[in-house]
Amino acid sequence: MKMAKTTLAVLGTAVLLGASAMAQAGATLDSVKKKGYLQCGISDGLPGFSYADEKGNYLGIDVDVCRAVAAALFGDASKVKYSPLTAKERFTALQSGEVDVLSRNSTWTSSRDAAMGLNFVGVTYYDGQGFLVNKKLGVKSAKELDGATVCIQAGTTTELNLADYFRANGLKYTPITYDTSDESAKSLESGRCDVLTSDQSQLYAQRIKLAAPDEYVVLPEVISKEPLAPAVRQGDEEWFDIVRWSLFALINAEELGVTSKNVEETAKTTKNPDIGRLLGTEGEFGKDLKLPKDWVVQIVKQVGNYGEVFDRNVGAGSPLKIERGLNALWNKGGLQYAPPVR
Repeated sequence: MKMAKTTLAVLGTAVLLGASAMAQAGATLDSVKKKGYLQCGISDGLPGFSYADEKGNYLGIDVDVCRAVAAALFGDASKVKYSPLTAKERFTALQSGEVDVLSRNSTWTSSRDAAMGLNFVGVTYYDGQGFLVNKKLGVKSAKELDGATVCIQAGTTTELNLADYFRANGLKYTPITYDTSDESAKSLESGRCDVLTSDQSQLYAQRIKLAAPDEYVVLPEVISKEPLAPAVRQGDEEWFDIVRWSLFALINAEELGVTSKNVEETAKTTKNPDIGRLLGTEGEFGKDLKLPKDWVVQIVKQVGNYGEVFDRNVGAGSPLKIERGLNALWNKGGLQYAPPVR
């Protein structure tokens, strides 16, 4: 009889916990719909990823991820408000509810995933840490940087990676930390430090902002894995799924040849069942996410597919001219791969 009472008590606790979890589910979606816009945390100014142009419009890969979520939710990619955040501020802003999603060139790591109350939805850009130096320094490799003064952005994985690399290679260095990427780049330009280290994508972005970018070179070494990923708060799986599948929609659209120019016509004429499911002309897969039937059509029509997003922001159609590399689709030699809509 005691065993039965214990079992009932455990079951009762499980039901209460389950009810509590259910009460939290969907809270972010409800809040965003009530506001009528998405509050998106972005960087404090990084060309190619998130920055404001001369008219004050925000552009970049990270911005386009937020626009994709807004297009899926509202059928309007413009229904986003942006919160520029430093590296130190970014995770606190998400944890506190100041932003609904953090799309800010942030590396997905075990401690951030497991210990900070965050869930990373998928990789938007596969990156790696590198080094930017003035050609006058005369070095061809990071292994020639013994005794260098190194500029670093505070509150990033960069600091730990740098310490590991220099220790492993028996090199000494003097770090100088800054709160923003612009401050660290200006310090390199003024000669206060010998080298700037960060994700390679960030180095290319900062180089084009220098007065004489051709005088600087990114060294060949890549010393870390930096999967950059948007994040949401833990505890709201419904919201997590919406943001995750908005990203997957961009990738799947590119793989299936659906672009901003052909998406509407393709939705009307396609006989390909994979494309039909993606674009909502076959099945009711949007309903599972509490999204409209044409959610992917709206994303691709207003934002483009992943290839279009990459090209205009950091690729051949941008000043950065970064090659796809690891960010090519899985069937074209890269790592970008999304589960199917089915």
